[in-house]
Parts: sequence; C-alpha cells; structure tokens
Amino acid sequence: MGFELTAELRRRRIHVLAVTRRQLDITNAAAVDALVEHHNPTWILNAAAYNQVDAAEREPEVAYRVNALGVRNIAIAAARAGATLLHYSTDHVFDGEKQSPYVEEDLPSPPSAYGISKLAGEHFALAYCPRAYVARVAGVFGPAGRYTNRSNFPELILKKAAAQESLRVVEDFFATPTYAVPLAAYSIDLLEKAEPGLYHIGGGETISWFEYAQKICKAAGLTADIEPTNHREYVTPARRPRHSSLSNQKIESIGFAPMPTLDEALADYLHRRKTIRASVVTKG
Repeated sequence: MGFELTAELRRRRIHVLAVTRRQLDITNAAAVDALVEHHNPTWILNAAAYNQVDAAEREPEVAYRVNALGVRNIAIAAARAGATLLHYSTDHVFDGEKQSPYVEEDLPSPPSAYGISKLAGEHFALAYCPRAYVARVAGVFGPAGRYTNRSNFPELILKKAAAQESLRVVEDFFATPTYAVPLAAYSIDLLEKAEPGLYHIGGGETISWFEYAQKICKAAGLTADIEPTNHREYVTPARRPRHSSLSNQKIESIGFAPMPTLDEALADYLHRRKTIRASVVTKG
C-alpha cells in the first residue's frame, strides 16, 4: 500500500517523503514527534500495520503497540503539527455475522486480537487528531506484494499453481478484496474532496476466497488443483469474520465512482507485476 500511495502522490506532483519501517518505529513516540516536527507535513498517511492475524493471538501486546499505540503516537504528532491524518483500518473489526456488506454505521465487534488492536487504532486516530480520516479496507493486494516478505493472496495462489501444488481454500468466507492501485487514488481523492471521518473503501465485488483463487488462476491462464474447504475443516488460531464485505455506499454517495471489478483489477495486477522491479519496491 505504501508503494502505491507513493507512486500516486508523485504522479499528481505532490512532494512525498516515503518512510520505511527501518527508518521509523511508530511505537517510539519521541521518534515520531521528531520526524513530524522536522518535516512539518500537510498530510500524514499511515499504511504501517501489524497484520499477522494468527500471530497476534500469540503476541497481542505487540499487535496493540503497533496497531493502536503506534497510531496514537502518529495522531498526536499530526495534531501538534496541524496536519491531516489518513489511517488504514480493516474489515476484521467486524465479527462477520452480518449477511450483507458492512456500512460505516454498523457496530464493530472484532473476533480476534488483531481486530481489537485495529479498532483501538481507529479510536485513537479519530480522538487525537481533529483532521483524521480512517479508511477501512479488506484483503489489499498490489504488484509490490510480489517482492514483500509476506507476499499477498494472488502471489500465493500463482506460486502454488505454477509449482502444480494442490490447494485447499475456504469457500464459506467472503470478503471484498481491494486492489491497491485504485485504492491509492481513492485515498488521495478522499483527502482532497471529503470531510474527515470514517470511510469504507472495499473492492468492487464480494466473493469467497475459493472463488477468488479460481479467478486468479483463470486470469493468469494457469490450471490449478484447487479444492474447497470450510471453516469447520480449516481451523486457525485467530477467528476471522466469515462475511466481512465492505459497502462503498458512503463514498459513492459523495461522487466516487465504483471500484473496478475484481476481474478488471486482476487483469491490471497481472500486467503491472511483470514490469515492477524489486529494487524499486525495496528501496522505496
């Protein structure tokens, strides 16, 4: 997400300082304050997160330090500088019991330590920074994920399919996978055109993870052995929301176009991943 935000800001000729995790530990309040005071930014976009959902069950305090207290540090620094903050949250703040897409007014009920930490981060951002935007997103994937340590869902499927390995993917968990390229553009539009507050920016289609895997292989022209499984057979340390699709009704009501369909997103993703260079991603 950070890679695409940086690219979109530069495309719009907006000066941007892209700070990596090695350069700034957001859990260090003094370091955050010093960086913000030195550069005096107009906008602060926080794409940093602890997003290892299962690992967070083993080390909830680590997830909370990054996803909650780290956001608090950024929000306080942004407020002192008079800056606008955009912070990304997640569909995992919901329990997944609702059968229709979640809207901003739905009551969060996170089912995991990860979701709890992200919800706390939302509250800190909105409470401490007068001009804070919180964007809930879901299953973000982008071309730069090909070169990150944890990769992303499309890369996992492509790798397994290319190696002709069999796959079992859940068919009874549903989400709105979100493509990072348009998400970056919508994020900047949000800062320029909308009032501060809470927004959902999900992908253009609600789909099961099993069907999503099938779409990835079809788009890439690969044949893969993908078998469906379900939440009873696929047990993970962290509870995940089974139905966590996000409604874009709010952003569309203020003039945003619908997000691209998943087919369109995957086609663009597969095209871009052929040209993006690892050196560009790692150096930032």
